[in-house]
Amino acid sequence: MALSTPDVNRAETFYRDTLGLRHLYRFGELTFFDCGGVRLLIEKSEHLQSPAQASAIYFSCRDITLGVSELERRGVAFKSRPHLVAPMEDHDLWMAFFEDPDGHTLALMHEAPKGYIPMIT
Repeated sequence: MALSTPDVNRAETFYRDTLGLRHLYRFGELTFFDCGGVRLLIEKSEHLQSPAQASAIYFSCRDITLGVSELERRGVAFKSRPHLVAPMEDHDLWMAFFEDPDGHTLALMHEAPKGYIPMIT
């Protein structure tokens, strides 16, 4: 998976320091992260793909309330509070959406036990 950015340093700092992804390496204007076993490439581009055209990246977490609180503490502004997206047969799917500095859509995702209600502040 790949995202483009006009500022690789800014993007690298956000994904490494704010989101806490494991930084693999950097080669010139390409920087790579481990994203749960999937390699995420962030590359400099003067011809940016519109964030609306890029696919959203969903980060699984064990507790969406704690995840949102921690990322807000690190300066992330959420576009939506944790909300139930899909009641599944054996669990409920909760999400909270935010953006990276370039406007790419990201989300925390929690596959919670049926009936789970997050402590939304």
